[in-house]
Amino acid sequence: MQKASKIILGIDPGTIVMGYGIIAIKGNAMTLVEMDVLKLPAKADAYEKLEKIHARVNTLIKTHKPDCFAIEAPFFGKNVQSMLKLGRAQGVAIAAAIQAGLAVHEYSPKKIKQSITGNGNAGKEQVMKMLQHLLRFDQGPAYMDASDAVAVAVCHHFQQGSLPVTKGRQAKPLSDWKTFVARNPARVK
Repeated sequence: MQKASKIILGIDPGTIVMGYGIIAIKGNAMTLVEMDVLKLPAKADAYEKLEKIHARVNTLIKTHKPDCFAIEAPFFGKNVQSMLKLGRAQGVAIAAAIQAGLAVHEYSPKKIKQSITGNGNAGKEQVMKMLQHLLRFDQGPAYMDASDAVAVAVCHHFQQGSLPVTKGRQAKPLSDWKTFVARNPARVK
């Protein structure tokens, strides 16, 4: 099998359900490789859960050999303990990616929704429908956390496609079309 030009692993972190999605980019085609969740027992030891998250991310990286890793940033809620637990889950997933030498990219929930649907306040169902359209799959996942993770990966692809990258760093956002054309003459038809 010929290797895709890019494989992106997306993660929706969680301490009870962690979603993950892998997409492949080849030319202009984007395909869904895998989408699922890691379900963790609610009453399990917190450190045991973190170890399982780290192990699953390691397995996904070894199996699919992604080129980059994208993760949803935790949103700020009112419950400090929930934020702390979510931050730890995110941290061990990021640690696994860094350990594997992957570039890590983090996106806010609003940025992900905006990138997929054009509306930063879109509902999960709207995001899912757009993903089904973009990636041409019919059956939705049993858990929305899985489609959320795919949305993170697709968002990363869209962000990389719209922002020129130079020397491993993202360039400043474009302010107008004239600047875009000047920086991307090969993309103008």
